[in-house]
Amino acid sequence: RPVAKRTLPRYFSEAAASDSGNLVINFNLPHETIYDGKEVSQVIVPGVAGEYGVTAGHSAIVSQMKAGVLQIIHTDSPEPEKYFVPGGFALSHENSVTDITCPEAVKLDDIDGSAVTSNFNEAKKVFDGAEEGSEAKALAQIDMDVNRSMAQAIGVTIA
Repeated sequence: RPVAKRTLPRYFSEAAASDSGNLVINFNLPHETIYDGKEVSQVIVPGVAGEYGVTAGHSAIVSQMKAGVLQIIHTDSPEPEKYFVPGGFALSHENSVTDITCPEAVKLDDIDGSAVTSNFNEAKKVFDGAEEGSEAKALAQIDMDVNRSMAQAIGVTIA
């Protein structure tokens, strides 16, 4: 018996890259849109499987991001704009559009190294004092990992 073909709706970006041949990015947080349809030269994504770059014409890929530095290289500057992200997802489409979604993003220049060190030390105290297998211990581990990644991103050494 024949099976009817059905086209599934797309729920992500339909806009194609401009005629300039640049990559188009949409960079969204739950509470803010950082870029919507912005043309850039490249995005460097901190993927769980490794850091990778995306340019116009990149093959389609869905990637989970790890805590790290997301770099956006604009068409008018070789110096990347850098954001610390605690994780999220990057979806690169065949039409040279990449959607980036994450729970939070902070420009590296806005990160206070002493606050990161203090937050890490506080999370470590909670971790050390929490019962093995408890939710408190798991949450403290996440705080430690994120603060360790932030410290590494800005060049701060923590114990």
